[in-house]
Amino acid sequence: MSSAEEKKMPVAGEDAIHPVTSNQVARGDDNIKQAQSKEADQAAKFLASVGPFPPMTPEQEKAIVRKIDRWMIPLLLFMGLFAAVDKVQLATGALYGFKEDNNLHGQDYSWLGSILSLGMLVGIWPSTYLIHRLPAGKYLSACSMCWSLMTLCIAACHNWAGLMVLRFLMGVFEAIISPGATLLISVFWKKSEQPIRNGKLKTMVSDMYPVIMTVFSSVVNGFLSWVIGKIPADAPLARWQYLYLLTGSMNVLYSIFMIFYLPDSPINAHFLTVEERWHAVQRLAENRTGIDSSEWKWDQAWEAVLDVKIWIMFFFNIAVNVPNGGLITFGALIINNLGFDAQTSALLSMPNGVISSASGFLASYLAAKWQGRRTFVVMLATLVPLLGTALVYALPRSSTGGQMFGLYLMYCYWAPYVTAISLPQANTAGSTKKVVTYGILLLGYGAGNLIGPQTFREAQAPTYTGGTIAMLSCYCTAILLMGLYFIVARLENHRKDKKYGKAHQVEKENMDALVEVYQDLSDKKQEDFRYTH
Repeated sequence: MSSAEEKKMPVAGEDAIHPVTSNQVARGDDNIKQAQSKEADQAAKFLASVGPFPPMTPEQEKAIVRKIDRWMIPLLLFMGLFAAVDKVQLATGALYGFKEDNNLHGQDYSWLGSILSLGMLVGIWPSTYLIHRLPAGKYLSACSMCWSLMTLCIAACHNWAGLMVLRFLMGVFEAIISPGATLLISVFWKKSEQPIRNGKLKTMVSDMYPVIMTVFSSVVNGFLSWVIGKIPADAPLARWQYLYLLTGSMNVLYSIFMIFYLPDSPINAHFLTVEERWHAVQRLAENRTGIDSSEWKWDQAWEAVLDVKIWIMFFFNIAVNVPNGGLITFGALIINNLGFDAQTSALLSMPNGVISSASGFLASYLAAKWQGRRTFVVMLATLVPLLGTALVYALPRSSTGGQMFGLYLMYCYWAPYVTAISLPQANTAGSTKKVVTYGILLLGYGAGNLIGPQTFREAQAPTYTGGTIAMLSCYCTAILLMGLYFIVARLENHRKDKKYGKAHQVEKENMDALVEVYQDLSDKKQEDFRYTH
């Protein structure tokens, strides 16, 4: 075969070279033209300009998924860990004189819990736009650096107004962490793989190594708080200041690391070879949700705003995160009010993360295994924190063991949240629609976390009856909303089946089909897209 009849694929380093025949090149010309069109996703351009490679074997696919797991889960896990530690240390700082040193009275402390969520509500708008226009990994790393610097600055602040500003700015920069991580999960893993990855990332559990690693914010924060409690009372700084300096410094160092090692998508994942990147992109075709397109499409933005399923999830996020906001801000104080000292309260708060992580991982695992019943898993998972809240509300304060058991069950609220967040991941296609969707959902997340601390009134301490009743109401609402989501998704699938017939699977070896899938179309505009419920 002459050189005119044979071309070789671009390679990097020691990647294997696979010849492409003249017929393949001729067929590829049309694919490249279509991939370079204005509508094309970056994945379409990548597939047409780099491939095709020989078909991927099941063993190769498993190896690629393992490699993605080993890199992406730890990278995103520790980013979420440090951000969560920054949030929950407000409560543990209160155990070591934070409120007294900063002259906080009445609802001042509650507002410090709420203002971070208000910052998230403000910050999500520019962040939603910027993560769509800029490399996702680099933007997440830059935001991580900024909120880490805010954490360091809190240690130098001594008045309520300054603390409010710093906490607000932390919220602005943290706004992108949840939708950003969700976006990266949706472009690295298939729909069927996403729930369990959500469980690993959101609950800080990883099983990629011989020993199960359980790293979560309350455990780390509780341990650090216990260590800080060993600092002598006559040290130059207050103990809560050392807590902020320690966690802020750790996060700054990790943010620098992420700038160099967190990829934006499989297309530029440094830990994959060129052939592995091509297969990693190709295998996601069945998601029909696209990977990346820097063009802003107003029709997709409006489709997101008018999508009933997204607004159901918006109100679900509010309902399930009202308890989150309250427990993050007041969890350690609730334990302290049961009669424990500061250091013991810090230690007793550590199981919160273990329970939260275990429940979230279990629910995510069930959602991945119980096909077509993801909303039912969410409803069942919501019953556990509902029971815990009922126990805390009904049992007398003198029943310390029963109160602690109920409180620990309340931390299972994370299970329905991390399972439910996989629904918009799986059910939203189109680059612009995805970022708008994640922005709307973060508004619900922020609103819930803003409301949560305000349901805990200083005048009602130590029982905080208003906060407990609010939690009970929110869990019941969340269950009803999940039932409604199931009905809407089933009806939309039935409507598509009636109009277009049964959905067809994507043929991964068919380049024309692959390029068509990656044309950055929304879920409603794809005839073969069906909604997960």
